[in-house]
This record gives sequence, structure tokens and C-alpha cells, in this order.
Amino acid sequence: MAEFDVDLFVIGGGSGGVRAARIAAGYGARVMIAEEYRMGGTCVIRGCVPKKLFVIGSRVHHEIEDAAGFGWSIPSVSFDWPTLVANKDKEIGRLEGIYTTNAEKAGVEVVKARAVIEDAHTLRLSNGRIVTAKYILVATGGTPNHGPAIPGIEHVISSNEAFHLPELPKRVVIQGGGYIALEFAGIFSGFGSDVTVIYRGDNILRGFDEDVRAHVRKEMEMAGITILTGCTIKSIEPHGKSFATHLSSGSSIAADKVMFAIGRHPNINGLGLEKAGVAVSAHHGGIVVDGFSRTSVPNIYAVGDVTNRINLTPVAIREGHAFADTVFGKRPVQVDHATIPTAVFSQPEVGTVGLTEAEARAQFSHVDIYKTDFRPIKSTMSGRDTRILMKLVVDAGSDRVVGCHIVGDAAAETIQAIAIAVRMKATKADFDATFALHPTAAEELVTMRTPTARYVREAAE
Repeated sequence: MAEFDVDLFVIGGGSGGVRAARIAAGYGARVMIAEEYRMGGTCVIRGCVPKKLFVIGSRVHHEIEDAAGFGWSIPSVSFDWPTLVANKDKEIGRLEGIYTTNAEKAGVEVVKARAVIEDAHTLRLSNGRIVTAKYILVATGGTPNHGPAIPGIEHVISSNEAFHLPELPKRVVIQGGGYIALEFAGIFSGFGSDVTVIYRGDNILRGFDEDVRAHVRKEMEMAGITILTGCTIKSIEPHGKSFATHLSSGSSIAADKVMFAIGRHPNINGLGLEKAGVAVSAHHGGIVVDGFSRTSVPNIYAVGDVTNRINLTPVAIREGHAFADTVFGKRPVQVDHATIPTAVFSQPEVGTVGLTEAEARAQFSHVDIYKTDFRPIKSTMSGRDTRILMKLVVDAGSDRVVGCHIVGDAAAETIQAIAIAVRMKATKADFDATFALHPTAAEELVTMRTPTARYVREAAE
């Protein structure tokens, strides 16, 4: 008899866990995966995918408004929120089925149950089953923060609930200044809600390039979204079916829904990590892992958002694949977390890869900045008051393009291609030698010839 019931037990049926399970099974491992909610994880069920569907839907309103400038006369239109939610649920259900089917086709046993670690090799399932495993992989992702308890916190919704609201709220107050907050601000505003964003910092999108932060804020405010920085929500007071949100600044805002999007934390509660001796970071709350995603317990690994490294779905997938290659393929692989492209599907959209201007100036002695903002060709006919931002950050010493930042339509699609060049250490001369594709917005990336700013750091004496 085998020493263990399975070679690998994966806790969590999200992108990272499923990829690890499938690849490990492909190497001949006996694999079981447990998911207590729905296969697909945050990204598929209540994150990236439904969010992008909502973003696409909300942009239709802009397309209708822009159509008149191109000669289209569109009769009065109407929007039905329940139809959007129902169609989104149908698509998510389809994707969930694909995740389950693909895992099972690879030879993975999928169990719809909660799994809790009893010791380094034993797990207890919520259906009463006890399973022993040679290796355990924790891939339980993250869960929304609600911050400190304030009066009325029970009335707050997160992005989880926002996907299932029975009706579109007319007035929405969103606390937060990152990806999720700004994406939902654009979604609700696009569908016609009056939106106010509350953020404690001095400006939205902390950690992004300063020009990106300023440009996105200006564009969102011109679109009618109110952004209040330097304050927080102190209490939420119900008034019938609506709420009064009281701010630290002393003012109050009426809302039909109050949403908190102030970050996410690793989903580790109740997993039994302490029973096995798995170390958790006191600093960021994630499971502590090494370069191979191994925890403080040699046979227990963790990938994805539960480690709180870089919380992006493609990163979790890459980490899960690398884990399986390392442990079951006997081919050690460490994931390189440098130069990872990312997008914010706000309105306007953000695409970025590499270093910000501030990061480059701290790292290199000579930095050149190439920046342009311009009115896209579509707006010259539609009349919409919007501008695109494009920015290249160059290490002038080597001429290497170390950062690219775009704000505007198709920014995410563009930055995916630019990320290849940045990762391959393309130089500004390489960009300059590339033919422009006209007429496009992206041609600006290869036609900017004169630096808009140059920085030289004086050598320390």
C-alpha cells in the first residue's frame, strides 16, 4: 500500500491551484484538489472575469454617446441591470465548468469541500473524509479587507457582493484608491450611477507612476466621478433604504450603496496552518515561502495571493506551474517576479510595465523621460474631452527602456506587447528604429525623439 492517499493535495480551486494540480498530474502524480466555494477562484468567479464583463458593459454608454459625431442617430435606449447580472452569471457558470472538467480530464480528483490541515501530511475535509498527502499546496487566494470596525460597517459591501446586487444603485460611495475601487467607480458611473470615491492618501493609485496617477484622476473627475482624498469614512448611518456616510473631514454623503475596496488580505483563517507549523508573515499576513514557493514546512508549499507576493492571476498560474515542475517534474524552477505587466481597467484604462519614473531615478544615475499626452483620433469626431498619456522611462546610461506607462483606450492590450520588449531589455534606439503603424495611438511609443525631462544624480562625495 502507498504510504499516502495522494501525492499532492491542493487546497483551493483557483487559477494557481488548478494549474499546479493539472501539471503535477501530467507528471504522473496522484492529485486531489478541494474547493469549498466554486472552481475557478477569485479571478473567474468574483474578480478579473466578471469585472471585465461589467467594464465592457459600462463602456457601451460611452459608445452610444460618441456615435452622434460619426453620423449615427440612435433612438432612446434603456439598460437593464438584472439582465447584465444574469448573463454574467451564465458565463461564469460556463467557465467554472471548464475549470472542473479540465482538472478531471488531467486525472485530478476534485472535491467540493473545505479542507483543513491537521498536520504536515493530513487533511480533514468538511464531508468528514480524512486524507493523507505526501505534499500539500495551499492556494486559497485572498479575501476583501473591511478595515477597522466602524459604526455601520455591517452595511458595507465589497466587490464580492457588487457582482450580485439586485438593482443598480443610483448613488454609490466607494472607499479605496486602488485597482478595485477605481474599476468599480468606472463601472457604476458608466451605467449611470452617481459615484464618489473616498481615499485616505493624497492621490489615487498609490505605487503607480505619478503622471499616471494625476492623469487618471483628472480624466475620472472630468467624467463626473467625485474623488475625495485625504479622508476616510468614519461611520455609516442607515436612513430607510439609503445611507449617510460620515467622513473624517466632517462632511456627509448620501448613498444607496457603500462599497469598501481598501485591499485584500491572504485567505488563511481556519486552514490549520499553525497545526503543521507553517510560518505566516507578521508584516504582510501571507504565508512565508522561499523562491520555490516552499513554506517553513518542507513538504507544504503555497502559491498565489495567499503568499502576498505579487497578487495577480498570471503570477499565481506561473507559480503553480513552477511548483509542479520543481516537485514532480524534478526540474527546479523559480519564478522571476521582475518586469510583470499590469493593467487597471478603470475608465480611462491603465497599462504599465517596469519602473516608474521615481523608481528609475532612485536606481539609475542618468534617467531620460519621454512623455506625451494627446487627443485620440476618435475624440476629434465624437467631441469627447479626453486625452491619452504615454510615457517611456529610459536608463540613459545603457539606453534601455526600463518602464512604459499608458493611460487610455486599449492600454492593457498595448502594454502586453510592450512588456515583451521591456523584458528583452530593448533600448530606446530599438524603439526609434521600429516603424510606426499609422494611424494608431501606439505609434507615439516609437516616434517620441526628444526627452521631456532628463535627470542626472550627482555622485556622492
